Amino acid sequence: MLAFLLELREFALRGVVYPFAVFMGLVWLLWLIKVVLARRYKPWKAPFEATTSVIIPVVDEPEDLFREVLGRIIEQRPTEIIVVINGRRNEALEWICRDMGVHWLWTEIPGKRNALKVGLEVSSGEIAVLVDSDTIWTGNTLSELIKPFRDRRIGGVTTRQRILQPSRTVLTRWADWLESVRCQYSMPAMSVLGTVGCLPGRTIAFRSHILFDCMDAFLGEKFLGVFLEVSDDRTLTNYALKAGYRTVYQSTSLVYTDAPLQLKKLAKQQYRWARGSQYNTLRMMPWMLRNARMLAVFYAADVLVPFVLLGTFASWVAAAFQTSGPSVYGELPLPDDPTRYLVLLLLLAGVMSLFSLMVRFGRHFAYRPQDLLFLPTFMIINTFLLLPVRLLGFFRCAHNASWGTRKDSFAGEKTRSALVLVPYVLGGMMLGGSVMMSV
Repeated sequence: MLAFLLELREFALRGVVYPFAVFMGLVWLLWLIKVVLARRYKPWKAPFEATTSVIIPVVDEPEDLFREVLGRIIEQRPTEIIVVINGRRNEALEWICRDMGVHWLWTEIPGKRNALKVGLEVSSGEIAVLVDSDTIWTGNTLSELIKPFRDRRIGGVTTRQRILQPSRTVLTRWADWLESVRCQYSMPAMSVLGTVGCLPGRTIAFRSHILFDCMDAFLGEKFLGVFLEVSDDRTLTNYALKAGYRTVYQSTSLVYTDAPLQLKKLAKQQYRWARGSQYNTLRMMPWMLRNARMLAVFYAADVLVPFVLLGTFASWVAAAFQTSGPSVYGELPLPDDPTRYLVLLLLLAGVMSLFSLMVRFGRHFAYRPQDLLFLPTFMIINTFLLLPVRLLGFFRCAHNASWGTRKDSFAGEKTRSALVLVPYVLGGMMLGGSVMMSV
């Protein structure tokens, strides 16, 4: 934010145009577009009735949590509930299903995608509701979730998602902040356009025939020669969009989920999400450019911002040791000593970045003002965890890997392809360009 403001000052005083300032100006413009679109968002209110099949893939969950998950779903009386235990047999979960009168299946093939296929094959509902095994429903989650299907153009719907007991640790509070920001800005904005690019998979609903039609591709489609298990929710969203349907967000359908309490596990989760998001962006970009240009712009910015931020950090380091030539930092009252110069520059940049976050995510802080006290910590986590993870996720988005956060889950296939180098080439070009643009 500091570099952006200083470069705007240079443009105002001397007419100098900096590529970084142009890019950041576009980022702020996109934020403004999201705010304007989000203000137009309204949830669906008219009731809608349809038969529903709730499909729950599960590997291993704490017994008390799994019992509560099933109990909340049973209370809302879907047409049928189908639990698919995949991988190693889990007699404890099988017993819970029998005890609660829930139909369950077991498949020895690990992986969420295959489990969804197994559940879908025995389902009969018009609407398939896919639920993560650690997701807690609230009152009327199901009835609110299916209301948008009154519109025949709508093929997929997602819920408003929050973290259980976010005040437990700073990590759960940060995870809840991310969920809140997404539900306050990106999700309603994309929903207004009818193109929510990823219907988050904690609880999502699709017209069943869409899933039947795409299931073969869902289980076998490869990216750069490699089958990737991750990002099943966004992949299914892609199929719904390609089939000509709208994908939307229903804010009145609320669910809660847990967040990792350990930093290592949180990093693995974010890395898995980053890989899934990046490879789907690359795969869907041609379609988005033809059919959903605003969505393409949103996701392109999502990919580019981490690279540009890294280039900005490089410019700060270069500025600390620059002894000649023009610099946007030259007129700041900074000490001559390079170390003190860099420390003070980083401090100023941090303060300005905090101010930027307060402005951009003001809706969340109006809802939960106590999170302002944690904003410096959120920024540190964003910088030293989320930024590197998203960069690494792009470079390695075509690599196969295990699920990462669940024992006995899909372990990844051993497929190899020379095409995995493509993201490295693209990432290297973006990284080099961002450094040149920012220094």
